[in-house]
Amino acid sequence: AKDSPPDGYTLYAVHDYIHSTYWAGVADVNYTDFEPICLISSTASVLTASPKTPWKSWQEFLADAKKRPGQITVGATLASTSHFFPALIEQATGVKFKYVSYEGLAPRMNAILGGHVDLTDSNLTQKGKVDAGQLKFLAIATEKRHPEMPNVPTLKELGVNVVYDVNRGIMVPKGAPAGVIAKLESSCAAAANEPAFAQAMKLQGTDVRYMGRPEYAKWLKQNDDLNRNLAKDLGLLKR
Repeated sequence: AKDSPPDGYTLYAVHDYIHSTYWAGVADVNYTDFEPICLISSTASVLTASPKTPWKSWQEFLADAKKRPGQITVGATLASTSHFFPALIEQATGVKFKYVSYEGLAPRMNAILGGHVDLTDSNLTQKGKVDAGQLKFLAIATEKRHPEMPNVPTLKELGVNVVYDVNRGIMVPKGAPAGVIAKLESSCAAAANEPAFAQAMKLQGTDVRYMGRPEYAKWLKQNDDLNRNLAKDLGLLKR
């Protein structure tokens, strides 16, 4: 996408990994290589446990984690959002996890469903598996409880000051004409107000979160700074 013609026909659907992977030296592409168009959605992160774990609540998990530092395994794509989210929990609670690397959500979910890891970061698309007893949601990283899973406590109400979600937006290659950018931003705003779009996002465990170009550009800078600082705190900073 970065090197595609800036004609408005190549769009880059991006999420927060563009920040974390850049600062960790995993990827050479940065958000500043593109022109922002809009933010479109936000997916709440949920700390998710294998059904083979003994914990029935966050409190039981936390007590066990404090007793066994470095022994509870977390499936994660290293230097991505699925790594940074549990790392924030480590920072906030003082526990220590053992990370097992997987490339993407599907392998991580297969691992946790099979009991090969204890924890992972997932989202509300796994609600059906939770209802079926195949997974356990320990806590959600939202400001308030999510209406789709009202019985899942937030980390904040549990005394853990972590709010974390995965945000997705649209960008285009640098050099796109102003008229093209304006048209794409207008289309993005219209889509964000469509009930069908909201329903499609809901099926993916995601909420509509719209920001136009100026607000999104400012937010990207703030989010990039946050990810750089977190990479530094984790000893992952390579730039």
